[in-house]
Amino acid sequence: METYLLEWANLLLRWAHVVTAVAWIGASFYFVFLDSSLTPPQDEDLKRQGVSGELWAVHGGGFYHPVKFAVRPPELPAHLHWFYWESYSTWLTGFALFTISYLWNASSYLIDPARMPWSPTGAVGAALAFLVVFWLAYDAICRLWGQRPGGERIVGALVALLVCGAAWLACHWFAGRAAFLLLGAMLATSMSANVFFWIIPGQRTVIASIRAGQPVDPVHGQRGKQRSVHNTYFTLPVLFAMLSTHYSFTYNHPHNWLVLLGMMAAGAAIRQFFVLRHGYKLGRNPHPWPYVAAGLLLIGALVVAMAPPRAAVAPASSAVVGATSSAAIGYAQIQPVIAQRCYGCHGQAMQMKNIRLDSASLLAQNAQAVYQQAVVLRAMPMNNATQITEDERVLIKKWFESGAKVD
Repeated sequence: METYLLEWANLLLRWAHVVTAVAWIGASFYFVFLDSSLTPPQDEDLKRQGVSGELWAVHGGGFYHPVKFAVRPPELPAHLHWFYWESYSTWLTGFALFTISYLWNASSYLIDPARMPWSPTGAVGAALAFLVVFWLAYDAICRLWGQRPGGERIVGALVALLVCGAAWLACHWFAGRAAFLLLGAMLATSMSANVFFWIIPGQRTVIASIRAGQPVDPVHGQRGKQRSVHNTYFTLPVLFAMLSTHYSFTYNHPHNWLVLLGMMAAGAAIRQFFVLRHGYKLGRNPHPWPYVAAGLLLIGALVVAMAPPRAAVAPASSAVVGATSSAAIGYAQIQPVIAQRCYGCHGQAMQMKNIRLDSASLLAQNAQAVYQQAVVLRAMPMNNATQITEDERVLIKKWFESGAKVD
C-alpha cells in the first residue's frame, strides 16, 4: 500500500510541478522577450511620464500596449500584479517530488555503490548540500563581481566553472540518473532563490520608497534584472537535466558528466540565440545565428561521439544458430534471470511501480515493460543493483522477440 500511495503522490506532484514550471518559464521567457523588444515611446505624454520603452502586440483577437518605467512610475496603481508564486510553487512541488522519488528511497535511487558507498543518510545529506552550497557559492560570485564594470563576464566564467565542478562531483558520487536530476534541481533552486532573496525583496524596497516619497535607488532594479537574466540562461539546461532522466543512454554513459555539461552548454547557447534575436529584429544586435549553430553543432557532436559501436557479425554454424535462436527461449530459461535480478523490487515482498514479475502470468502481462526497461533503455535494474549481465539482457531480448512465451 505504501508503494501504491507513493506512486499516486509522484504522479500528482509531477503534474503540479510541470504545470507550475510552465507558468514560471512562460512568464520568464515573455519578460525577456518584452525587455528585448521595447522601443522608445513615440507619444509625448508617455515620454513625460517617464516611460523608457513600449511595445505594441496583437494576440488572441486583441491589441496590447505594454509600457515600461525603468525606475518608477509617476504613481503606484491600485492593483499591482506580482510574479513570484510561479517560482515558489515550481520549487516547492519539485522539491517534494525529489523527496519522494529519490530521498525517500535513497538506497535504490540515489546511491550507486560502485561510485560511492554512501549510507542512505549520508547520501541524502550530500544531495541536499549540493542545493545549498551551490546557491551560496553562486550568490557570493554575483555579490563580488556582479556590479563591477565588465563583471558579468567574470560572473559567467566562474559560474560555468562552478557548474562543471558540481557536474563532475555529482556524476562520481551518485547514481547517474540521480546525478543528472540533482544538477537540474541545484540550478532550479538557485533560480528560485534569486526570486526569493533578490528580485522580490528589491521590488518591495522600490515600492516602499515610492510610497514614502523617497528617491528610488536604481541598484535594486539592476540587481533584479541581473538575476532574472541568469535565470533565463539556466532554464534550458535545467529542462534538459530533468527530461534526460527518462533516457538512460545519457546518464549511463561512461563520461556522463561531460554529456550533461555538453547538453547544458548547448541549451544555454540556444537560449542566447533567442534572447539576442529580439534585439536583432530591431537592428540592435548582429544576427545571433552563431549561438544556435554552436548549440546544434555541440548536440550533433555528442550524438556522433555517443553512438554505440557497430557489432561485428560473424558467420555461425547451424548448430550455434539453433542453440541461440530466439525461438528456443522460453519461460524455463528466462525465469531464473528474472528471479535473481528483478524479484527484489518486483516480487511479493515489494512491488515497485505496482509491478510484479514473480509468476508466469505476471511476467507475460509486463513483458513489454521488461523488454523496454532492461533491454532498450537499460534503465533496469535501477543502477544495476542486482548486477545483471550483458548475456542476460540478450536472453531477455531473445525471449521477448520470440513472443514472450511463458507456457
